[in-house]
Amino acid sequence: MTKAKEPLRVLAIESSCDESAAAVLDESRGLLAHELYSQVELHRIYGGVVPELASRDHVRRLLPLVRQALDRAGTAAAQLTGVAFTAGPGLIGALLTGAALARSLAYAWDVPAIGVHHLEGHLLAPLLEPEPPPFPHVALLVSGGHTQLIEVRGIGDYEVLGDTRDDAAGEAFDKTAKLLGLPYPGGPELARLAQSGTPGACRYPRPMLDRPGLELSFSGLKTAVLHSLRGRELTPKLRADVARGVEEAIVGTLAAKAVRALDSTGLETLVVSGGVSANQHLRATLTETVGRRGGRVYYPRLEFCTDNAAMIAMAGLARLRAGEHDSLAIQPRAQWSLETLTAVPLQPNAAAAAARLLHP
Repeated sequence: MTKAKEPLRVLAIESSCDESAAAVLDESRGLLAHELYSQVELHRIYGGVVPELASRDHVRRLLPLVRQALDRAGTAAAQLTGVAFTAGPGLIGALLTGAALARSLAYAWDVPAIGVHHLEGHLLAPLLEPEPPPFPHVALLVSGGHTQLIEVRGIGDYEVLGDTRDDAAGEAFDKTAKLLGLPYPGGPELARLAQSGTPGACRYPRPMLDRPGLELSFSGLKTAVLHSLRGRELTPKLRADVARGVEEAIVGTLAAKAVRALDSTGLETLVVSGGVSANQHLRATLTETVGRRGGRVYYPRLEFCTDNAAMIAMAGLARLRAGEHDSLAIQPRAQWSLETLTAVPLQPNAAAAAARLLHP
């Protein structure tokens, strides 16, 4: 169904959680448009994402965002060669809204549709940059719902080296922020407050660093903070010092585990992606730590750290180029292992081949 011998131009839709997004990506001209609407204000009064409200808001927002993206990209439906959408993992109702819209548009326009793994989108987000990371590399995927260390040998060729046994790093940020009385979303608020905290004033455990391996755990950190605050007046100084201590514990744990992953694989390139990769303390620590050992760290730009449709377009374009497409069935998945994905064949110089998807 793909229009052969033409540069691919893909419309992408993202709706896995609480961001509605659309993007248009052309393999010869690059990213032509990306639109995003955040539901933060909708969920703020509840202190977290309400799945039913998220789904309903996607229904309202997605089609206008698609129209805006196509208009900004100067693209008519006839110029598209495929539609990509987030098929999972995520909130099932939210995924269904995006999948149904994307599949319907692809059917109406007679172009192939491809369901994209949300985490693969995050892993490939650095390919949107002018200087993409080489393959193979180790990826630290760190967000509100996931914290994983992954060996990335190529597009679709992934091995999970370590995963969190309970809370993800982003959840640890958000839950401790709530203990400090910070507004939703708590992670960014805690990071801002931590800047005024005294280093070392509050020291919290670095989970699972006292044993070998690449598994992670952050649920005990919230409990440690809770116990440290019991019976104490929550003064502005204490709040800032606790925020600094929590950030230092999470960042220190992630940095130590990332170095272990590089050691275990023999690789020297680290990619950091996902919403928490926007944390400036994490970026500075990883850049310094990996740089001291002669390695290099790659990040997506800040606007592509959190959920967005540009990264879904990147992953979808690569798979459409390889000849993949979905059936007419709409099959979103709340859970979906990265390791079940098929590898996309690349030329011998995999990094250059991936880079040419956007920077020919």
